[in-house]
Amino acid sequence: MTFSAQFLRFCMVGTIGFVVDAGTLHVMVEVFSGGPYDSRVLSFLVAATATWALNRRFTFRSSVAHRARARQWGLYVTVNAMGGAVNYGVYALCVHGSQLVSSYLFLGVAAGSLAGLLVNFLASKFLVFRTAAVS
Repeated sequence: MTFSAQFLRFCMVGTIGFVVDAGTLHVMVEVFSGGPYDSRVLSFLVAATATWALNRRFTFRSSVAHRARARQWGLYVTVNAMGGAVNYGVYALCVHGSQLVSSYLFLGVAAGSLAGLLVNFLASKFLVFRTAAVS
């Protein structure tokens, strides 16, 4: 699979991750009265788990043994925390700096997601799934 095809698949999975992220954030803030910052940490972890599962099957076709999956998930979350830090920083700046974004949190999620995209793709491709057999 070409680099661009992998990147396109990664983006498709990321779109699903965005929906999971924004949906979880909405539920945490609106249903459970969570704060917009601490709820965002949880929504990121839920979305990261969903995207790890989809990326290992769909984007990078990882075939690690079942017992190694927890380690791979941990590495995925760890290295994607770099992109997550960029993601969260942009989100926090948007929420803090814009009345519009503080009213419509999904706009901050979108800005943060785009900012962390490239960091997450490269970390996933070259660190987490580097030994994955890709056809």
